[in-house]
Amino acid sequence: MAKTLLIIEDNEQNYYMMRFLLEKKGYKVLVADNGRVGVEMALEHIPDGVLLDIQLPEMDGYAVAAELKRHPELDHVPIIAVTSYAMVGDREQILAAGANGYIEKPINPDTFVDEIVQFVGQ
Repeated sequence: MAKTLLIIEDNEQNYYMMRFLLEKKGYKVLVADNGRVGVEMALEHIPDGVLLDIQLPEMDGYAVAAELKRHPELDHVPIIAVTSYAMVGDREQILAAGANGYIEKPINPDTFVDEIVQFVGQ
């Protein structure tokens, strides 16, 4: 059975590329274009992984990661920040908020899926 990934990303070009690469490798992909909807979808669908932008409308990625970690039913779900926030301390801040991993944008199409597999498997 295909693993389900939830992408929480407000930039259409970014989520289109991620979705394309992941679906090509057999993942089922859900997309939320703001933080609040992303939390609702995660609770409704219990995905196998969440790909989370930090700069989002409604709730930023830090708040989303913290909120997802508050729900025991999502304890096993890895959160991977996929973000252009690459300043000193940004990685540590999102990991402290509850993310399990961090991938910088722009993503590398040649390695992106392999990076995701490290967290969620195939």
